[in-house]
Amino acid sequence: MWELAQVNIARLRAPLDDPTLADFVAALDPVNALADAAPGFRWRLQTEDGDATAIRAFSWDVGTSAGIIVNLTVWDSIEALKNFAFSGRHRDVLRRRREWFETMREAYAALWWVPVGERPTTGQAEQRVRRLRREGPTAYAFTLRQSFPPPGGDRRPGDPATPPDRRADWTCPV
Repeated sequence: MWELAQVNIARLRAPLDDPTLADFVAALDPVNALADAAPGFRWRLQTEDGDATAIRAFSWDVGTSAGIIVNLTVWDSIEALKNFAFSGRHRDVLRRRREWFETMREAYAALWWVPVGERPTTGQAEQRVRRLRREGPTAYAFTLRQSFPPPGGDRRPGDPATPPDRRADWTCPV
């Protein structure tokens, strides 16, 4: 059995304590609580205090931004991830992402299959994003726009077939 790991990163326009990010910071806990309770949600990377913004990773990708914010989660399927990402409060936050994050021209999100119960590390997530940037979508690292079935070749019920849906253009580490 397999679960879907996903990472997305964003380059901050300002530090998290800057007033221009106040609405984003205020949305973090409520949106994370919604994710935690969402059908198909399995796990998210966070500190012992429940803070995902304190996770340090992708430092090689900061550029001229105020820093990188990382969202690393596991879901039971692509459909479960999409149902959460493109609905309700999370969708509202997505709509405002350009206010808070720099536009990224390269891949900022990667998906891959992990054995049930396995929890990916930030190092693994960084490898997946780097490979996706170099090679484009493959079974090793793919996107919501171009997904791959779990190892063994069986698509899971509800996982999209190609062509993938157009809602998959998102970058919000919430």
